[in-house]
Amino acid sequence: MPRGRSTFTKRQKEQARQQKQRDKNERKTQRRQDQPEGVVVDEAEELRQMREHAAEQAALFGIGSDDDEIDPVALLTPQGKQADH
Repeated sequence: MPRGRSTFTKRQKEQARQQKQRDKNERKTQRRQDQPEGVVVDEAEELRQMREHAAEQAALFGIGSDDDEIDPVALLTPQGKQADH
């Protein structure tokens, strides 16, 4: 008995999906093989570097400095004009 057009389309779509899945798994295994064996990530060192970077960024943007409290209203008003409170 002949199959309809929709059945053929569904089969083609399913075959394409399975092929994509096989390709994806093949790429994943290839990446795993390409990674050097026995690479140990020092989490403490990585955290230290992240903290240092965060501190540098905070210093760069002045985040966390309690020296001078900046009035948020002063930031929104044009320079030289007083804000009406």
